[in-house]
Amino acid sequence: MTFSRKLKFAAAAATLVMATAGSAAADDGWIVKNSDASVEQTADKLVAAVEKAGAKVFARVDHAAGAKSIDAELADMTLVMFGNPKIGTPILQASPRAGIDLPNRVLIWDEQGQTRIGYLDPAALKTRHKVKGADEAFKVMAGALGKLTDAASK
Repeated sequence: MTFSRKLKFAAAAATLVMATAGSAAADDGWIVKNSDASVEQTADKLVAAVEKAGAKVFARVDHAAGAKSIDAELADMTLVMFGNPKIGTPILQASPRAGIDLPNRVLIWDEQGQTRIGYLDPAALKTRHKVKGADEAFKVMAGALGKLTDAASK
């Protein structure tokens, strides 16, 4: 095989791997982005963006600190829980079981030196809980999560 063919084969293989990785993330219902900042800085930016948008931050959980409290190691990992009753209430009215996944949760973690920020796609939440209706709430939620995590990851 010539060098040119090997290069084309490697490029095709890399494209296939990236396409498969992207679809795997979509198949499990997660939307995951990269951040150039640390886990803590990304979480700080997310909290600031949430508060600026008028939503309420309910909790910020430092999983790595929890691990450290039992003398265990864990890469930096922070969970931020937040929501807006104007968006969540119609969903909960349509399916109270969706309350296990609301308020929204965004996980920020270190993955081999790369800060990642991820959350459950609202479409997956709708499917998981077989929600009938509340379409506008899911649409607004998807847009808000996208904008807030974009602001945190920049």
